Formats: sequence, C-alpha cells, structure tokens
Amino acid sequence: MFFNQAHNRRSFLKYSCAAAALTLLRPRLSWSKLTPEQPVPTPLSLLNIQTGERLNIAYRTPSGDYDPTALSELNHLLRCHYTNEIHKIDPRTLDYLSLLDQQLGGGHDIQIISAYRSPSYNSLLRSKGHGVAKNSLHLQGRALDVRFPGVDLDHLKKTALHLARGGVGYYPRPDFVHIDSGPFRRW
Repeated sequence: MFFNQAHNRRSFLKYSCAAAALTLLRPRLSWSKLTPEQPVPTPLSLLNIQTGERLNIAYRTPSGDYDPTALSELNHLLRCHYTNEIHKIDPRTLDYLSLLDQQLGGGHDIQIISAYRSPSYNSLLRSKGHGVAKNSLHLQGRALDVRFPGVDLDHLKKTALHLARGGVGYYPRPDFVHIDSGPFRRW
C-alpha cells in the first residue's frame, strides 16, 4: 500500500511538472502583453478594397503595448463599408495578421476584403445566399478576410494554419483567406 501511494505521488509530481513545462513552452495565444519569445508585430500596410482607403500603421509601441490612436485609425479603416458603422477590432486579430505577414516575408500591401460587418449588412448577405454565418466573428470585429498580392492563396492558407492562432477559412473562388481570433479551426 505504501509503495503504491509513494509511486502515485511521484508519478503525479513528474507528470504535473511535465505538463507545466509544456504549458510554459507553448506559444501564447494572447499578445496583450508581449513576452520575450514573441516578436513585436510590425507595421501593417492595408488596403480596404471596398472603400479604396489605405493605411500604413504601427499599432504597437516600441515597448509592445497597443497604441490607442493607431487602433482607432484601424477601427475606422476596417469599419462596415455598407453602413459605415465603426466597431472595435480585436487587437489579437491584428496580431494574427501581422504575424502572418511576417511569416510570409513582411511588408505586404494586404488587401482587406471584409472586416467588421454590421448586423444589418450580415443579414443582407445571408438573405442573398452568400453563405455567411449568422453569428459570424465579423460581427464582433474578430475576423478579417484578406488577400496578399503576390502570395499564392494556398500558401497563405497553409501559413495561417501553421500559425494556429485562430480560425482559418479558405475561399479560392472569391480569392481570399479568412482569419479570426476565435478558437483554432479550419474550413
């Protein structure tokens, strides 16, 4: 009996330490405060293809904190083009986009096909059979549909999947990849 209790306690401690080590070594999904192993997101060069507006912006300070003024400018650029409604864009989605750009060599002029969608615009798209989700993360400012000119769409999708920072949707016919800050999944 004593051997089993001691053996179980040692096993428990050994596996608990291993689990803790793996948790610490695993890449963090939240970049709200950067850690030394996480690269500081680089400036984003964005073109909203719906409005024709461009923005080249660093949305993080050199210390890694979010820049509220830059985030406000991004919220405006990524507004619902149908209603002009501005909504807060989840900074984790921007971090995902920045990391994706870095993984693909950086400095891309990223085309935004869709970002925030107002409820009325989302309903309109659904009623016209565009296949958008009723509870899309676009409604929460947590999703972007993007294209990287000069980057093969399949390569863009595979890179996003490799990063595993959130959802990845592949849309070859309309020529874009969806990324979001929700749980990792693919379609």
